[in-house]
Amino acid sequence: MQATIPVYRADGRLYDVVSERALARLEASGLIARVVRHRKGHINRAILVVRLGEAPLPRTAYMGTRYSFQDHLEHGVCWDLKRLGGARWGTNYAPDDVRPIFLQVVTDCLVRA
Repeated sequence: MQATIPVYRADGRLYDVVSERALARLEASGLIARVVRHRKGHINRAILVVRLGEAPLPRTAYMGTRYSFQDHLEHGVCWDLKRLGGARWGTNYAPDDVRPIFLQVVTDCLVRA
């Protein structure tokens, strides 16, 4: 059976599914930025380099969601946490309409001792 390997664009979208031989040709031509391998050694996926003319990757693609931001105050700059529900100002970090979801996530993350 011929193993197929998914090849993704730099932004994470699926580009193609190729054989190991085709992947070796892509690597030899310098089109592969990274090959992700399983701990046992077989190839899970490959990621293409950013091509000319493609839009640059958004910072959130590799940095993740920002949960804090710089708040510009009258006397300087400080870091503040992003509020749930989209509001940027105020002291209510978990409004009533999203509080049950927030508490469910927190309880799912807790580990019993």
